[in-house]
Amino acid sequence: MKVQIKYFASIREAIGHGGEECETGATTLAQLRLELLARGGAYAEALAPGRALRMALNQVMADEASPLAEGSEVAFFPPVTGG
Repeated sequence: MKVQIKYFASIREAIGHGGEECETGATTLAQLRLELLARGGAYAEALAPGRALRMALNQVMADEASPLAEGSEVAFFPPVTGG
C-alpha cells in the first residue's frame, strides 16, 4: 500500500527532505518506523528506537500500534516544548 510520510523539524533536517510517498507492507506505525530504520543512514539516526519522537496518523496524534491503511498520512516530529 502507499502512504504519505511527512518529516518535521530536526527529523526533516536530518533526513534532508520534508516528505515522501512510500510503498509499504507495514500494517502499523511501528512496522513502518522499522522499515524506515532499515534504510540506514540518516533514517536510522533520526528515527532510532529510544529517541524522543512523536507520530501522527491522518493529522491525529497516534501511538506505534495504530493501524495503517491505503493513503494514510503519517507524520514524524520531535516533541515540542513551549517557552
